Amino acid sequence: MDYDAPFPAAAFAARRILVSSALAVGAVALLPLSLVAQEGAVPALTVTVAKATAEQWPEEVRATGAIEPWQEAVVSAEVGGQRLVEILAEVGDSVRAGQVLARFETATLRAEEAELRASVQQAEAALREAEANRERALALREQRLISEQEATRQLTQADVARAQLAGAEARLATQRLRLSFTDVEAPDAGVVSARSATLGAVAQTGEELFRLIRQGRLEWRGELTAPQLARVGPGDAVLLSLPGGERVSARVRQVAPTLRDETRLALLYADLPVDTAARAGMYAEGTILLGETPAVVVPSASVVIRDGRNYVFTLVDEGAAARISARPVEVGRRAGDRVEIRAGLEAGVRVVEQGAGFLNDGDLVRVVAAPRSAGSGDGL
Repeated sequence: MDYDAPFPAAAFAARRILVSSALAVGAVALLPLSLVAQEGAVPALTVTVAKATAEQWPEEVRATGAIEPWQEAVVSAEVGGQRLVEILAEVGDSVRAGQVLARFETATLRAEEAELRASVQQAEAALREAEANRERALALREQRLISEQEATRQLTQADVARAQLAGAEARLATQRLRLSFTDVEAPDAGVVSARSATLGAVAQTGEELFRLIRQGRLEWRGELTAPQLARVGPGDAVLLSLPGGERVSARVRQVAPTLRDETRLALLYADLPVDTAARAGMYAEGTILLGETPAVVVPSASVVIRDGRNYVFTLVDEGAAARISARPVEVGRRAGDRVEIRAGLEAGVRVVEQGAGFLNDGDLVRVVAAPRSAGSGDGL
């Protein structure tokens, strides 16, 4: 090639365009996307935006705990040494107060009762005789026909006979009470939760036969941390999620005044309604509803986690192409596809929604409108 030959002007211009294009492509390849955006070359990404809105959101405390009987009643044998001859209740039965649950053999106790009735009759006869001797002794003493010593002895015999009759009647009453104990009765209305009574067994006094859930009432014993304990009180509504998927409403009856040493957790006691799918021994998650409080809300897609911190990208300027700024925020409650921003963002600020996870601070983006949908923030 002859480098001294004249170079046409058109060819020289074409060569300048090719060289400039090559340099531009090389620069784009070497520079980060954010720097290219800063130079105003092209938007880094096409995104949609939403407005942070101010709403009233329910304040909640979440806890877990077991469902237990409100109170249990232990039904024990009150008479010992007798054989169990009849069982009239099983686990799961609903019983009323005073209902007979089981019966013991009564033959031996009735024989003893008959013997004691005879003793009472004998004591009554002895008392009548002693009273008659007393009256006679008083009359003879007035006539000075018996000594004072003999009169005193007759009076004392009457008092002894009266005491003996009282003792015989007391023993008879005790025996009749033991007979009444052969009918094992429910102390309160409720549901039979356990049965240890065995037909034909000879029970001892105080031996457990049945266990009842009093009045069929159950309670949820939720476990609270110290910060949660300060926010919860009697009367608060609770929504329980049972293992079977059913949701049951309850209400806090009381909260323990202390935290347990082994777990550093406190118990709350919430009454459950009767006739639900809840069963004693279930473990359930509960949401304690504390009312509503103001919240700044954005779509959850707008929140990006970088280096363990939460960020949202806000628009610095308006228009179809806009620059963004990363703001660190504090995240709070969540509901569906929306999240509360507790700090770092004000209501009304526009934030990037779709595409936020691919952006960096200072990027230039192309903003397009997004269709409105339930649970999303306001678009353009």
